[in-house]
Amino acid sequence: MTPSAPRLVHDAHRHLGVLPAHPFYGGPPVNPDTTARATIDELIADLDAEGTERALVIPNYGVPDPTASFALNELVVEAAGRDDRIVAGLWTSPRPQDAVATDKALALAGEDGVAALKLSFLLGGGVDDPACRPQLDAVFAAAREHDLVVHVHTSPGAASDLDQVGQLVERYADDVAVHLVHMGGGMSGHIKLIGQLFFAWVAAGKRVYTDTSWAIGFAPRWFATEIERHGIGHDRVLFASDQPWGDFAGEHARLLAATGGGELTDLVFRRNFEALHGL
Repeated sequence: MTPSAPRLVHDAHRHLGVLPAHPFYGGPPVNPDTTARATIDELIADLDAEGTERALVIPNYGVPDPTASFALNELVVEAAGRDDRIVAGLWTSPRPQDAVATDKALALAGEDGVAALKLSFLLGGGVDDPACRPQLDAVFAAAREHDLVVHVHTSPGAASDLDQVGQLVERYADDVAVHLVHMGGGMSGHIKLIGQLFFAWVAAGKRVYTDTSWAIGFAPRWFATEIERHGIGHDRVLFASDQPWGDFAGEHARLLAATGGGELTDLVFRRNFEALHGL
């Protein structure tokens, strides 16, 4: 029997903005994020078409120059001010060369509709790099002051691996909500998070959250099984499309199948988002 879809869907992580074409991996300049939206009108049209009731919207990123993402911070704040279905996440950076731009971004942290701060090490920097510590401390201090969630990209290996990013949970998540995007990212990340770290962090009182965007097929179902087995964590997992890098329909179908259409489905598609963002 096919699980019934939730009546209301909240998207915990998606992007706004069109990036310049880039010659990734030595190839020709390309724009792989084909569903990227440049305007608030286009974003709202997508929410309407999907039936998305609420969404956390973050500047698009992915090209090596972070100035393109910093430039979109005011657009996502404007989007949150225009439509109360939208809350904004601000792009920040751990890199020392981006310190001035990060300070400017954090000056927007108290604006109406801002709900999150975004960190990624894909464009450089590292959790254990002393040169990045002042920026990391500033981002988490702003999150603490304004009761914001810090979103951190995860993917296997290098600076975004859970072995590295998990240090942020240990360091800051006693009193700041840390959302580990992509559920650890990839095979090794899923196994580290679900099999080792996540439930230990929750049991220890860490304010840790995650979503199932980009997850390999087995992982959401395994996560749901482990939530039932441990009896905790049901309030810490959220649906996220990661549009335009993810696919709303595919992410929705996979998580719905994994959660079975019952109470856990209602939590991950709606209630956990509302509780986390105080809606």
